[in-house]
Order: sequence, then structure tokens, then C-alpha cells
Amino acid sequence: MQALTDIKSDLTMEEAYRIQLVNIQKKVNEGHQVVGKKIGLTSIAMQELLGVDEPDYGHLLDTMAVESGGEIPPNRVLQPKVEGEVAFILKEELRGPSITVEDVMEATESVMTAIEIVDSRISDWKITLPDTIADNASSGLYVLGDNAVPIQGVNLPRLNMELFKNGERVNTGKGSAALGNPAKCVAWLANKLAKYDISLKKGEVILSGALSAAVNAKPGDEFSVRIDQLGEASVRFTK
Repeated sequence: MQALTDIKSDLTMEEAYRIQLVNIQKKVNEGHQVVGKKIGLTSIAMQELLGVDEPDYGHLLDTMAVESGGEIPPNRVLQPKVEGEVAFILKEELRGPSITVEDVMEATESVMTAIEIVDSRISDWKITLPDTIADNASSGLYVLGDNAVPIQGVNLPRLNMELFKNGERVNTGKGSAALGNPAKCVAWLANKLAKYDISLKKGEVILSGALSAAVNAKPGDEFSVRIDQLGEASVRFTK
């Protein structure tokens, strides 16, 4: 698929978010459920690469969830990449525009190891920021680990993450890679969504942003992500 910005070079971020919301509403009208949100571009390096100074976000649908240890057939993805993240499970609603890190901590039931599979309809990932936003922030699928850990006592910035591909460690990261604190990413999202009168709801899954660079995936690859205190999540791409 051709990038939207190849067709409309002056596509703005605001217009791109409106496109995303229209498409999500279409999915909801078809019977899908919004079960959470994902945050992208949480690292300074990625923001500088795309020339922006804030993250972006997308929606998680019920059809995007894959069980830990599960399999992803080739027909479910186009050009997938794998990231390791911290997922937040909310016990209370978060509604901006004045949400703080402390508010996020109080509203969170538990945190979990998560794998996000980002994907893109745009050929060869030749995208700009408005392109990825319009494409639901390149959301593909996600995997939650089996270990839900109460957030109290978890030092989020100091968490260590390891990403393994076919048994080999290919990436490491720390919680501080996501805006200095993954909870800060969730606060940013709650405040950003207030502009569209959208809140983060009780029970939603919030993927707080990649803790290292995304890794390309192809049929036959197996991935696992380990985060100290939070445990492991794994997935396999079938041939």
C-alpha cells in the first residue's frame, strides 16, 4: 500500500488521528471491542528520527490479543516487528487533562511483561509520523505474560528487559527508556486523549512503549521477552 503522505503530502497529525478514530469506530460498529491502547515513539531516539517531540498512540482491539506461548500464522501479519514492553492493567478510569504519574500508579491494578507486534500496511515501512498515526500507530498484535504483578513496590524505571529471538538475546532495555518511566507514558496518553474526550477505562490494557528497538520477524521465528520482577511472555510465528 502507498503511504498516505505520498498522496497528501501536507497530511497533519491532527488529520491522521481523525482518520485513526474513524477507522476504529468502523471496527466497533462491526462488532469489535476496544480493550486498551498502545503508546509508540516513547524513546528520544525514535522521536528525533521522525522529527517529533512527543509519542503517538493507537487502539487495541479484542482481535489483536495472542496468548503467551501462542502462534501467529502468516496470514495474520504483513511485515511484523517485535518489541518488549510493560503493560498496565487499570483498576480505575484515567481521564485527562491533568493526570500525573502518581495518578497512574494509583489507578493501576497490575503490570505485566508484554510483547507488541507492530505492523504496517505501507510497503517496506516507508512511513512518516502521520502515516503511522493514521494506520492506528502501526498496531498489529500483542501478547501478555502470565504474571500480573501488583504495581506497588515495582520500580518501573529500573526494570530490566531482555528480548530473545530463536533463543538468542538480541536486545536489552530498561524501563527508563520509555520517557524515563513507563507510568509517565500512560499519563501522557490520558492527557492526550482528553483532547478527543476519550479516557483510559477500568480494565483496559495499556502498552506503555518499547524498551528497545523493534526486531524484524519472519515465519518460523520464536520470540520471548523477560522483564525482571514481571516474568516472561513468548510467541511464535508459524510457517
